[in-house]
Amino acid sequence: MSLHPVILSGGSGTRLWPLSRAALPKQLLPLASDRTMLQETVIRLGGMDEIGAPLVICNNDHRFLIAEQLREIGVQPLGIFLEPIGRNTAPAAAVAALTLLGRDPDAVMLLLPADHLINDVPAFHAAITEGMKAVALGRLVTFGIVPDSAHTGYGYIQRGARLGDTAAHEVARFVEKPDAETAGQFLASGDYFWNSGMFLFSARQFVEELGLYRPDILAACQRALEAGERDLDFCRLDRAAFDACPSDSIDYALMERTLKAAVVPAEIGWNDIGAWSALWDVGRKDADDNVVRGDVYLDGVKGSYVRAEARMVAAIGVENLLIVETNDAVLVADKSRAQDVKKVVDYLKRAGRSEYEFHTRVFRPWGWYEGIDMGERFQVKRIMVKPGHKLSLQMHHHRAEHWIVVSGTARVTRDGQEELITENQSTYIPLGTTHRLENPGKVPLHLIEVQSGSYLGEDDIVRFEDVYKRG
Repeated sequence: MSLHPVILSGGSGTRLWPLSRAALPKQLLPLASDRTMLQETVIRLGGMDEIGAPLVICNNDHRFLIAEQLREIGVQPLGIFLEPIGRNTAPAAAVAALTLLGRDPDAVMLLLPADHLINDVPAFHAAITEGMKAVALGRLVTFGIVPDSAHTGYGYIQRGARLGDTAAHEVARFVEKPDAETAGQFLASGDYFWNSGMFLFSARQFVEELGLYRPDILAACQRALEAGERDLDFCRLDRAAFDACPSDSIDYALMERTLKAAVVPAEIGWNDIGAWSALWDVGRKDADDNVVRGDVYLDGVKGSYVRAEARMVAAIGVENLLIVETNDAVLVADKSRAQDVKKVVDYLKRAGRSEYEFHTRVFRPWGWYEGIDMGERFQVKRIMVKPGHKLSLQMHHHRAEHWIVVSGTARVTRDGQEELITENQSTYIPLGTTHRLENPGKVPLHLIEVQSGSYLGEDDIVRFEDVYKRG
């Protein structure tokens, strides 16, 4: 049996606002180390025998960021599959299983969320080894985290009889998130585990069982794959077929129904980083139980998580707070209210504000842009274009643009005419002009863009040609 990791990267991480946002969610951020959660998820698989390249399933909007982050750690994925709409984990797993079966009839898939923290990697590898033994016995395996507290934020799995000489057990039952008293009873019994959302299946057996219990999901995913298409380095699922697929989790669609479910106990230093308080839980604390990241000054502060991304943060005489600063927002919350951060995101959506979705620095496949200033009829941005990359050939109905090169070389196309401009040189793009910006050099191109006009929204773009095949 060959092992194939499947990385599920469709979450939005709203409880980690203002750092995690829809356009740059928590799995694509360096939250607990200098690498992103996605990169850590892939890296911790290193050292295992006979493990294949990862297959990633993600949101369409994140495809270039994910490809770039994998490239940074030297990983060539087996494929990056793009979901046109979120449909929970069961359809994502079905897409992966059908894809792997087409390549390897004996494939075993290890499904891993891209945004979990695992501190004990050897124990994680050992749990997978035990899980493979259970898969060989015809079982669909989930990993149950050995609990260290009566946590009410997780679902629980009760173990049944042990399976032969493996560490796996039959699943007696799945339990929804309990109240505090019930969670305490579960902890005391020693027979319950936290539901981690990590799974290990034979791809063939998963397809067979899903066809038995949720044939509608399986059929929709087959149609989405068959009607899908290649898009650069990505596999784009057919929108109509995937839109018609029911949305359901692996637990509800299959694991709570099948007679073949097994659980492998895992004591692996796991945390799903579901809120800012989780980063305080797992972080390195100072003498006053504070976890600090960035340019921070503390005086008389205790039991707090303080993170500065763009500016210095000073805190004096406070306790048990979450303080997170970014370029355009600051979060201050009592640590016990960490789950309520999602209410801020809900408010921003209702108010039609952009801070729930974008940072001031917005990443694009060609590089990034960052807002510096804006006012009545003008906006100023910093732009970085990666070497060898170019923006779409485009036109604006409502704005003109001035570009000033700070460093690097720009190739500018204006109504079919090309020119090269370099450091300290500038050019002007009148309203209605068809234009393109390109970096033909070997170093990043940095420039300042000044927009002026009656409407400056990002949707005032008419694209005529785009190497990234955006709409």
